Amino acid sequence: MRRGRSAKGRAHRQRAGAVAPIRLRQGDGGQVAHSPFSIPRRSRGFTLIELLVVIAIIAILAAMLFPVFARAREKARAAQCMSNLRQLGIALEMYSSDYDELFPFAVDPADAELPEIWDAYPDWQALIPTMPRLKDALLPYTKAREIWHCKSDTGYTKLEGTSLDLNGKPTSFAAFGTSYMWRTEVAFRQSGPSLLPHPSETNVLFDAHGSWHGASQRYDEGRWNMLFADGHVKSVNCQQYDEAWATSVGD
Repeated sequence: MRRGRSAKGRAHRQRAGAVAPIRLRQGDGGQVAHSPFSIPRRSRGFTLIELLVVIAIIAILAAMLFPVFARAREKARAAQCMSNLRQLGIALEMYSSDYDELFPFAVDPADAELPEIWDAYPDWQALIPTMPRLKDALLPYTKAREIWHCKSDTGYTKLEGTSLDLNGKPTSFAAFGTSYMWRTEVAFRQSGPSLLPHPSETNVLFDAHGSWHGASQRYDEGRWNMLFADGHVKSVNCQQYDEAWATSVGD
């Protein structure tokens, strides 16, 4: 009867879904084998030293990657700036086609805010109050004001290459509606693309400050995106910038 009751009990437990207890046995080396139903021990967390090491690795990677991201972002901004100047070059070409092959008779922020820069040319200086801003003269051909905005524009406090105060902060675009300066001499001389002796070497529109795309605030480390009279756009260094300015636009 004892055996019968034991067999009956086992059958009842199996029908009820009970799991027979697993006996622990001595494993090799005298260690006790763990039951698969035993409660696992809580895993050990990171120590302070391990966390500091991880943080240090992340900081090193960030220091390596952030300059790369910054350079990539600046290249994208410079490319957009050059695209702006190409579109403005097309607008200038359209304007000159409508106005006897002449450039717009207009001024830039430096002319309007600091007319004294033309003291050596009093006849031209006297015309400045009657002349529109270039961005307004070209508005029928550009439509969008944003085309005058260089994304690298961080402004300036002085007219570049002089000691004259010119408050182009927080950005030149915010202060004057344009990030670009204009070689107003071509307007004063009533010249145009086809009338210039060296159109491919003559600058007509360019970044208002070389530090935006340059290595520093120093003039000799500056870099400017520049539109030439023949319509091509180029990134120029300090030497090339000066050479463009030295190119004659006529007598």
